[in-house]
Amino acid sequence: MATVASILSVKGNKVFSVSPETPIVDCLKLMAEKGIGSVLVLRDEKVMGIFSERDYARRGILQGNYEQTPVEKVMTSKVYYVRPEESVEACMAQMSDKHIRHLPVVSGDKVVGVISIGDVVTSLLQDKESLIKGLENYILGDVIKL
Repeated sequence: MATVASILSVKGNKVFSVSPETPIVDCLKLMAEKGIGSVLVLRDEKVMGIFSERDYARRGILQGNYEQTPVEKVMTSKVYYVRPEESVEACMAQMSDKHIRHLPVVSGDKVVGVISIGDVVTSLLQDKESLIKGLENYILGDVIKL
């Protein structure tokens, strides 16, 4: 069974973040430059929130002056977390239940990565593919023995 740690071992644990005072437009530029769908909003290494494309689409554009509006006005303040040892299935359940697409990964009191719904789906598909291959080999192995 795949874990969050196994996703991070492939993806890496780079975390992109901004301060709460960062203008929305700068967050969007960072996300576009890095090809990511969200950034963590940190103050003194403490998670204050998360800002995603969805936050911009639903609240950011409504603020009007997104070149000066700080991200703290439109970020999602309630942030859900996972730990490296959690299963990918548990992440999928949490993402589905909470209707979220990104989960910070926390070890102790430190953010060690961020996973997305795409990362989780890819991992689940790889697990299922491995299971199918294993079952095919098992069945074919039994047939050959007969």
